[in-house]
Amino acid sequence: MNDLQGLLLNLRLAPRAEIVCFGLTTLGFSTAARLLRGVTASGAIAGGAVCFLLMVAAGWGGFAALCSVFIMTWAATRVGYRRKLQLGKAERRGGRNAGQVLANLGVSALAGALYLNSRDPRLLLAVSASLSEVAADTLSSEIGAVLGGTPRLVTTWKAVPAGTDGGITGLGTLVGLVAAFLVGLVCAATQVMPFHDLLLCTAAAMAGTLADSLLGATWERQGVLGNNAVNFLSSGIAALLGWIFAS
Repeated sequence: MNDLQGLLLNLRLAPRAEIVCFGLTTLGFSTAARLLRGVTASGAIAGGAVCFLLMVAAGWGGFAALCSVFIMTWAATRVGYRRKLQLGKAERRGGRNAGQVLANLGVSALAGALYLNSRDPRLLLAVSASLSEVAADTLSSEIGAVLGGTPRLVTTWKAVPAGTDGGITGLGTLVGLVAAFLVGLVCAATQVMPFHDLLLCTAAAMAGTLADSLLGATWERQGVLGNNAVNFLSSGIAALLGWIFAS
Protein backbone atom coordinates (compact mmCIF):
# COMPACT_ATOMS: atom_id res chain seq x y z
CA MET A 1 0.00 0.00 0.00
CA ASN A 2 1.43 3.40 -0.97
CA ASP A 3 1.09 6.59 1.04
CA LEU A 4 -1.82 7.93 -1.01
CA GLN A 5 -3.72 4.67 -0.58
CA GLY A 6 -3.04 4.82 3.16
CA LEU A 7 -4.42 8.34 3.34
CA LEU A 8 -7.54 7.40 1.37
CA LEU A 9 -8.09 4.34 3.56
CA ASN A 10 -7.87 6.42 6.72
CA LEU A 11 -10.31 8.93 5.27
CA ARG A 12 -12.79 6.11 4.57
CA LEU A 13 -12.41 4.63 8.03
CA ALA A 14 -12.54 7.91 9.95
CA PRO A 15 -15.97 9.08 11.18
CA ARG A 16 -17.57 11.40 8.63
CA ALA A 17 -18.18 14.07 11.26
CA GLU A 18 -14.47 14.08 12.16
CA ILE A 19 -13.42 14.49 8.53
CA VAL A 20 -15.87 17.37 8.13
CA CYS A 21 -14.43 19.00 11.25
CA PHE A 22 -10.92 18.54 9.91
CA GLY A 23 -11.94 20.09 6.61
CA LEU A 24 -13.64 23.09 8.21
CA THR A 25 -10.72 23.60 10.56
CA THR A 26 -8.29 23.49 7.65
CA LEU A 27 -10.36 26.09 5.80
CA GLY A 28 -10.43 28.33 8.88
CA PHE A 29 -6.70 27.94 9.47
CA SER A 30 -5.79 28.73 5.87
CA THR A 31 -8.12 31.72 5.79
CA ALA A 32 -6.73 33.11 9.05
CA ALA A 33 -3.14 32.64 7.87
CA ARG A 34 -3.95 34.49 4.65
CA LEU A 35 -5.76 37.35 6.42
CA LEU A 36 -2.80 37.76 8.78
CA ARG A 37 -0.55 37.94 5.69
CA GLY A 38 1.46 35.02 6.95
CA VAL A 39 1.08 33.32 3.57
CA THR A 40 0.18 34.17 -0.01
CA ALA A 41 -2.82 32.60 -1.73
CA SER A 42 -0.67 29.70 -2.97
CA GLY A 43 0.90 29.42 0.47
CA ALA A 44 -2.55 29.18 2.06
CA ILE A 45 -3.47 26.29 -0.24
CA ALA A 46 -0.20 24.47 0.48
CA GLY A 47 -0.53 25.12 4.21
CA GLY A 48 -4.10 23.89 4.16
CA ALA A 49 -3.04 20.63 2.54
CA VAL A 50 -0.35 20.14 5.19
CA CYS A 51 -2.80 21.05 7.96
CA PHE A 52 -5.40 18.52 6.79
CA LEU A 53 -2.82 15.76 6.39
CA LEU A 54 -1.36 16.36 9.85
CA MET A 55 -4.81 16.21 11.41
CA VAL A 56 -5.63 12.94 9.66
CA ALA A 57 -2.29 11.50 10.81
CA ALA A 58 -1.92 12.99 14.30
CA GLY A 59 -5.40 14.22 15.17
CA TRP A 60 -6.04 17.52 16.89
CA GLY A 61 -2.56 17.35 18.40
CA GLY A 62 -1.10 17.73 14.93
CA PHE A 63 -3.23 20.80 14.40
CA ALA A 64 -2.19 22.27 17.76
CA ALA A 65 1.48 21.75 16.94
CA LEU A 66 1.08 23.36 13.52
CA CYS A 67 -0.73 26.32 15.07
CA SER A 68 2.05 26.79 17.62
CA VAL A 69 4.63 26.86 14.83
CA PHE A 70 2.60 29.34 12.80
CA ILE A 71 1.95 31.71 15.69
CA MET A 72 5.57 31.80 16.84
CA THR A 73 7.05 32.17 13.37
CA TRP A 74 4.49 34.77 12.28
CA ALA A 75 5.20 36.87 15.37
CA ALA A 76 8.97 36.50 14.98
CA THR A 77 8.92 37.78 11.39
CA ARG A 78 7.27 40.99 12.64
CA VAL A 79 9.94 41.74 15.22
CA GLY A 80 12.33 44.46 13.99
CA TYR A 81 10.80 44.45 10.52
CA ARG A 82 12.42 47.74 9.44
CA ARG A 83 15.84 46.48 10.46
CA LYS A 84 15.28 43.31 8.46
CA LEU A 85 14.30 45.39 5.44
CA GLN A 86 17.64 47.15 5.67
CA LEU A 87 19.42 43.80 5.83
CA GLY A 88 17.42 42.44 2.91
CA LYS A 89 16.16 39.59 5.11
CA ALA A 90 12.59 40.72 5.77
CA GLU A 91 9.69 38.38 5.09
CA ARG A 92 7.73 39.55 2.08
CA ARG A 93 4.63 41.56 3.02
CA GLY A 94 2.29 39.08 1.43
CA GLY A 95 3.71 36.18 3.42
CA ARG A 96 5.29 32.89 2.38
CA ASN A 97 4.38 31.32 -0.94
CA ALA A 98 3.67 27.65 -1.58
CA GLY A 99 7.32 26.83 -2.20
CA GLN A 100 8.39 28.34 1.09
CA VAL A 101 5.55 26.66 3.00
CA LEU A 102 6.40 23.23 1.59
CA ALA A 103 10.13 23.79 2.14
CA ASN A 104 9.38 24.24 5.84
CA LEU A 105 6.43 21.89 6.35
CA GLY A 106 6.83 19.36 3.56
CA VAL A 107 8.91 16.97 5.67
CA SER A 108 6.37 16.89 8.51
CA ALA A 109 3.61 16.24 5.96
CA LEU A 110 5.66 13.44 4.39
CA ALA A 111 6.32 11.87 7.79
CA GLY A 112 2.60 12.08 8.55
CA ALA A 113 1.77 10.34 5.26
CA LEU A 114 4.29 7.60 6.00
CA TYR A 115 2.73 7.13 9.43
CA LEU A 116 -0.68 6.60 7.86
CA ASN A 117 0.82 3.83 5.77
CA SER A 118 2.91 2.08 8.43
CA ARG A 119 1.50 3.19 11.80
CA ASP A 120 5.08 3.34 13.07
CA PRO A 121 4.88 5.64 16.13
CA ARG A 122 8.45 6.76 15.56
CA LEU A 123 7.18 8.69 12.56
CA LEU A 124 5.07 10.86 14.85
CA LEU A 125 8.25 11.81 16.68
CA ALA A 126 9.69 12.63 13.27
CA VAL A 127 6.70 14.92 12.66
CA SER A 128 7.24 16.57 16.04
CA ALA A 129 10.98 17.03 15.54
CA SER A 130 10.48 18.49 12.07
CA LEU A 131 7.91 21.03 13.27
CA SER A 132 10.11 21.91 16.24
CA GLU A 133 13.06 22.50 13.92
CA VAL A 134 11.03 24.88 11.75
CA ALA A 135 10.12 26.95 14.80
CA ALA A 136 13.67 26.88 16.17
CA ASP A 137 15.29 27.82 12.86
CA THR A 138 12.86 30.64 12.11
CA LEU A 139 12.94 32.21 15.56
CA SER A 140 16.71 31.92 15.94
CA SER A 141 17.29 33.73 12.65
CA GLU A 142 14.47 36.26 12.92
CA ILE A 143 15.20 37.29 16.51
CA GLY A 144 18.95 36.88 16.31
CA ALA A 145 19.19 39.14 13.26
CA VAL A 146 17.76 42.16 15.07
CA LEU A 147 18.42 41.56 18.76
CA GLY A 148 21.32 39.13 18.92
CA GLY A 149 24.21 41.51 18.27
CA THR A 150 27.09 40.61 15.97
CA PRO A 151 26.69 37.09 14.55
CA ARG A 152 29.54 34.69 13.95
CA LEU A 153 29.88 32.35 11.03
CA VAL A 154 29.26 28.83 12.30
CA THR A 155 32.12 27.33 10.25
CA THR A 156 34.90 29.78 11.18
CA TRP A 157 33.50 31.63 14.17
CA LYS A 158 34.49 34.93 12.55
CA ALA A 159 32.24 37.95 13.04
CA VAL A 160 30.00 38.59 10.03
CA PRO A 161 27.33 41.18 9.19
CA ALA A 162 23.84 40.55 10.53
CA GLY A 163 21.76 38.55 8.10
CA THR A 164 24.71 36.57 6.71
CA ASP A 165 23.80 33.00 5.77
CA GLY A 166 25.30 30.68 8.38
CA GLY A 167 25.74 33.43 10.97
CA ILE A 168 24.56 32.61 14.48
CA THR A 169 24.19 34.52 17.74
CA GLY A 170 23.94 33.41 21.34
CA LEU A 171 20.51 34.99 21.80
CA GLY A 172 19.22 33.55 18.56
CA THR A 173 20.36 30.07 19.53
CA LEU A 174 18.74 30.37 22.95
CA VAL A 175 15.47 31.59 21.45
CA GLY A 176 15.58 28.71 18.98
CA LEU A 177 16.08 26.22 21.79
CA VAL A 178 13.08 27.60 23.69
CA ALA A 179 10.96 27.49 20.52
CA ALA A 180 11.92 23.88 19.81
CA PHE A 181 11.09 22.88 23.38
CA LEU A 182 7.72 24.64 23.31
CA VAL A 183 6.59 23.00 20.07
CA GLY A 184 7.77 19.64 21.41
CA LEU A 185 5.86 20.33 24.62
CA VAL A 186 2.68 20.95 22.63
CA CYS A 187 3.22 17.67 20.78
CA ALA A 188 3.75 15.81 24.05
CA ALA A 189 0.81 17.47 25.83
CA THR A 190 -1.52 16.55 22.96
CA GLN A 191 -0.15 12.98 22.78
CA VAL A 192 1.38 13.24 19.33
CA MET A 193 4.48 11.81 20.97
CA PRO A 194 5.28 10.52 24.50
CA PHE A 195 6.44 13.00 27.12
CA HIS A 196 9.62 11.01 27.67
CA ASP A 197 10.68 11.84 24.10
CA LEU A 198 10.43 15.61 24.66
CA LEU A 199 14.14 16.17 25.17
CA LEU A 200 14.97 13.91 22.23
CA CYS A 201 12.61 15.91 20.05
CA THR A 202 14.22 19.16 21.17
CA ALA A 203 17.72 17.81 20.57
CA ALA A 204 16.81 16.56 17.08
CA ALA A 205 15.30 19.95 16.27
CA MET A 206 18.41 21.80 17.40
CA ALA A 207 20.60 19.42 15.40
CA GLY A 208 18.53 20.28 12.35
CA THR A 209 18.88 23.98 13.11
CA LEU A 210 22.66 23.59 13.35
CA ALA A 211 22.62 21.75 10.03
CA ASP A 212 20.69 24.68 8.56
CA SER A 213 23.43 27.07 9.67
CA LEU A 214 26.17 24.80 8.31
CA LEU A 215 24.42 24.46 4.97
CA GLY A 216 23.82 28.20 4.91
CA ALA A 217 27.49 28.95 5.60
CA THR A 218 28.67 26.57 2.89
CA TRP A 219 26.43 25.45 0.03
CA GLU A 220 23.93 28.30 0.26
CA ARG A 221 26.63 30.98 0.26
CA GLN A 222 28.29 29.21 -2.66
CA GLY A 223 25.06 29.16 -4.61
CA VAL A 224 24.82 25.37 -4.62
CA LEU A 225 21.52 25.36 -2.71
CA GLY A 226 18.74 27.89 -2.36
CA ASN A 227 17.12 28.82 0.92
CA ASN A 228 14.11 26.58 0.32
CA ALA A 229 16.34 23.56 -0.26
CA VAL A 230 18.32 24.32 2.90
CA ASN A 231 15.12 24.60 4.94
CA PHE A 232 13.77 21.33 3.57
CA LEU A 233 17.01 19.44 4.24
CA SER A 234 17.43 20.78 7.77
CA SER A 235 13.88 19.87 8.77
CA GLY A 236 14.47 16.50 7.16
CA ILE A 237 17.58 15.96 9.25
CA ALA A 238 15.61 16.75 12.41
CA ALA A 239 12.87 14.30 11.40
CA LEU A 240 15.36 11.58 10.51
CA LEU A 241 17.19 11.91 13.83
CA GLY A 242 13.88 11.81 15.70
CA TRP A 243 12.87 8.66 13.85
CA ILE A 244 16.23 6.90 14.32
CA PHE A 245 16.57 7.57 18.03
CA ALA A 246 12.91 7.26 19.03
CA SER A 247 12.36 4.99 22.02
